[in-house]
Amino acid sequence: MFDNLSDKLREIINNTNGKELTQDNMQDALREIRRALLDADVNLRVVKAFISNIKDRAEGEKVLEGVNPSQQLIKIVHDELIDLLGKENKPLDFSGNPNLIMMLGLQGAGKTTSSAKLAVKLKKDGRKPLLVACDVYRPAAITQLITLGKEIENEVFTIPDCKDVQQIVRESINYANENGFNTLILDTAGRLQIDTDMMAELLLIDRIFKPSEKLLVIDSMTGQEAVNVAENFDAQLGLTGLVLTKLDGDSRGGSALSVVYCTGKPIKLTGTGEKLNALEDFYPERMATRILGMGDIVSLVERAQEVFDEKQALELEEKMSKNNFSYNDFLKMQKQMQAFGSMGNMLGMLGINIGKDDRDKLSHEGEKQFKKMEVFISSMTPQERSNPDLINTSRKKRIAKGCGMDLAEINNYIKQFEQMRTMMKGMSDMKNMFGKMSMPDMSKMGNLGGLGGFNGKLGKHAVNKAMKMMRRFK
Repeated sequence: MFDNLSDKLREIINNTNGKELTQDNMQDALREIRRALLDADVNLRVVKAFISNIKDRAEGEKVLEGVNPSQQLIKIVHDELIDLLGKENKPLDFSGNPNLIMMLGLQGAGKTTSSAKLAVKLKKDGRKPLLVACDVYRPAAITQLITLGKEIENEVFTIPDCKDVQQIVRESINYANENGFNTLILDTAGRLQIDTDMMAELLLIDRIFKPSEKLLVIDSMTGQEAVNVAENFDAQLGLTGLVLTKLDGDSRGGSALSVVYCTGKPIKLTGTGEKLNALEDFYPERMATRILGMGDIVSLVERAQEVFDEKQALELEEKMSKNNFSYNDFLKMQKQMQAFGSMGNMLGMLGINIGKDDRDKLSHEGEKQFKKMEVFISSMTPQERSNPDLINTSRKKRIAKGCGMDLAEINNYIKQFEQMRTMMKGMSDMKNMFGKMSMPDMSKMGNLGGLGGFNGKLGKHAVNKAMKMMRRFK
């Protein structure tokens, strides 16, 4: 989302010269930062306050020993971005038993999908959520929530043909108490625009049931309009927080940088992809770091901990110690990479900013390669998958015929597997992977095409940068 803004800010900061940050050498920089923010569709009030704060902090500051002006300016801009985005993480409030979370927003903002994503997240955090269909005006919205509930294996509470939202919420609370649910996610009615009837209904739910959270779901692609919507909802309902969707999109990012300042309400959650596990807690410091193109290794590591199964890792460690890495293991690794989420989001965490077209192309190519590799492995016999050394020329021909590929493609996939097996052999002692033994040089590993989209120069650049960042944990 912040690709263009990140590029412009880095260019401006790198052009900063002088031993001291003065009015003379700051004037041009501040003017360019102002222009970059306006180009990113940041609210004018926010831009004025942001520039004023940077100017006040930067003018006259002596450059610390060993720190050049551009590095010091990065620190100043970074700190101001953190303040602009809300200063610190604000966790969800789970007071009440069961506690109620009202999901609010206009039609098309992603409210129903975000409700399902929130249920997935809460289950991972050890809670037992119940989705409650409260949009009695749009049957399609209820159907969508039921469909999503089945997909994520989470119960959805509905009362067929009931138009009384109060009754639905009241009975859902009773149902939750009887069945052990501790969090109710209320998917309330959306509108094409804010109207008095909509607000009256929401105010009634708020007054009677007193939800612990009133979260407004905002489509970050809507730009400045997001600020207007948030201010209207907050003025009438008193929001507790915001959910910003489509942060992996190609919008200019102005809403994310404006909405907290203009409403005084924190961003609590962000949607970072289409998958139903792509909802994250919002950390202003991490976002500020990513906007400045510095990566976000903390979020990357946390995501890896969620995706990669500890039991499978231990099994893989055992196999690697005996040099028994098989096609079954290779396929499991690729499936975990697929579960990791948006390739563009991962690159952003590594400080690699690319445009939406390149990001989509990379993700599409990765998905394509994964599916082909899966077909290739599925065409083997169980013995061949477990013992790769069995595969000779005649077996290759049979596999090629079975998966509809030519022999050259089969040889290429086998080469990729052998390269991965060589790397795994060199990392056999998992306990020392980040300690005594150095990380492998991925640039020498050739084309590991099946690994979820890490094809070509950009994919290899991402892998090598990840390895360099991981070395910091030695």
